[in-house]
Amino acid sequence: MKNSYKVDHPYNEMRLDRWIRNNIGKIPQGLIEKKLRKGIIKVNKKKVKSSYKVKTNDLIDFFNFKFENKINLKTNKFNPTKEIIKSNENLIIDNNNDFIVINKNSGISVQGGTKSKKNLIDIFSKSKIFEKSKPFSVHRLDKDTSGVFLIAKNRETAQLLTSLFRLRKVYKTYLAICHGEIIKDSGEWKNYLIRYENNKPIKEEAKTIYKVLDKNSLCSLVEMKPITGRKHQLRKQLYSIGHPIIGDQKYKLNVLNKSINKNLMLHSYKIKFMINRKKYTYTALLPDYFKKLIKTKRLSFSNF
Repeated sequence: MKNSYKVDHPYNEMRLDRWIRNNIGKIPQGLIEKKLRKGIIKVNKKKVKSSYKVKTNDLIDFFNFKFENKINLKTNKFNPTKEIIKSNENLIIDNNNDFIVINKNSGISVQGGTKSKKNLIDIFSKSKIFEKSKPFSVHRLDKDTSGVFLIAKNRETAQLLTSLFRLRKVYKTYLAICHGEIIKDSGEWKNYLIRYENNKPIKEEAKTIYKVLDKNSLCSLVEMKPITGRKHQLRKQLYSIGHPIIGDQKYKLNVLNKSINKNLMLHSYKIKFMINRKKYTYTALLPDYFKKLIKTKRLSFSNF
């Protein structure tokens, strides 16, 4: 028995394993790799690797695949209450025909996963704002990072915004409060970050323009403009120079283990891009806990 699926436009250039998890179910990576090796999963009737970048209208076939081994996306979706939907609608900065912009809260994922069920896509899929459409995720923002986040309302806009992010035509500004005094007030962090794919280390170049807005012997308030978009890029780069972000429980120094802050002090402050010669600029106000820590640490920031 064969099940066939055609790749829709917004998923163009997405890794095959990611496409499978987005459209079929939360299938373990090892199982995907095994089925690809055996030819049980094929793309355009050919064997491919999990890293293959799918193209619009690619035909993906599953031969005698036991779908009961996967977790079905429909049964794994988060079912939000009316209160949760309303509270997230109140975070909207802009709502137009093509996308919404929200000031995302810390502690909520963009999409559902094995470690986090509550997520923005499932919440807004139940909102009246998407009554005649569906929400499309077009970029990443860590669960514990707050701030500006875009959600597309249709496939065409999703594909356009995804392309702008991929081509680095979306300009983002982040704010962070990190441990210790960063000596050099401005510059560029340029280094290689390591991520792992099936236990195989992959080295990726990362670039960030930064400016220290204020500092003292205890901490620094830093503005960062990432040029590349690597996973956990800003968190890794600050950790690598010995100034991890306050509240980061993944990238932290052992000597700081006792100074636990429940909130990650990383905020997506501003985003800029252009569509059809029209400029869009959005700014997300700082969370109360972020503003409170700025005052507690006796730092200065004029744009509250």
